[in-house]
Amino acid sequence: MTATQQVKSALTPEKFANEIRRLVLIESKRAGVGHIGSALSITEIIALLYSSVLNIPAPNAPDRDRFILSKGHAVLAQYAALYLKGFITREELGTFCNDGTALCGHPEIAVPGIDFATGSLGMGLSFGIGSAVAARKTNSSRKTYVLISDAELNEGALWESVLFAGHHGLSNLIVFVDQNGQQALGYTKDVLDTASVENKFKAFNWDVHSVDGHNCKQMQDTLKKLDCESGAPHVLVCKTTFGRGVSFMQNKIEWHYLPMTKEQFEQAMKELDT
Repeated sequence: MTATQQVKSALTPEKFANEIRRLVLIESKRAGVGHIGSALSITEIIALLYSSVLNIPAPNAPDRDRFILSKGHAVLAQYAALYLKGFITREELGTFCNDGTALCGHPEIAVPGIDFATGSLGMGLSFGIGSAVAARKTNSSRKTYVLISDAELNEGALWESVLFAGHHGLSNLIVFVDQNGQQALGYTKDVLDTASVENKFKAFNWDVHSVDGHNCKQMQDTLKKLDCESGAPHVLVCKTTFGRGVSFMQNKIEWHYLPMTKEQFEQAMKELDT
């Protein structure tokens, strides 16, 4: 076990999330990039998965669980988790968005622990279905987890995937919807309302759960109750806050893209400390 893995193993999901949030701020400021609010809204989901749920003893273990970050622009949260998991070094994390790095602004399979490159929104669930079907055909016990954004629900290809998974009863497929209520250029209620997404998944024969996407215990308790051996695919519709943890970013459209100034970074870090 590496030193990083030893540290990680001592962290609760909540403390794991705090470390991810801190690293997201530090590395986005160093790189001078945006997509900060998007990463902060999924922090607890990522933390729970990597600290307590995903069975990934090594990045290339054949029967490892698969995780697909369909909302690839929030990948910095995943990179931070991969560092805390011990799959990449702190030095490698510090190359995020540098010239020549494998740690780009969307997931790349050159990074240990990344199985699928994403970024074209609405496509990640299709990859997840392929992974779930492959596990079934090879009698593998592995599960596939996919994290999608509520804005991706605008995409027709995603609903084809939802219909397919429900029809085939892919019970080894677990989807998280990051329902933070906004997207690049507006609030989802104004662009294309997805408030009743639970009813839509139910109509397509999914097992549906509505949870607080920042409550690790509630999400973990929900996951423990899922029947992943038979029946329907599962979806957790996670109510989240865009920019969670930084007051001036929360629910603000502009923080989908903006980088931080020195003063904003200092304020954000101070808020995390308190």
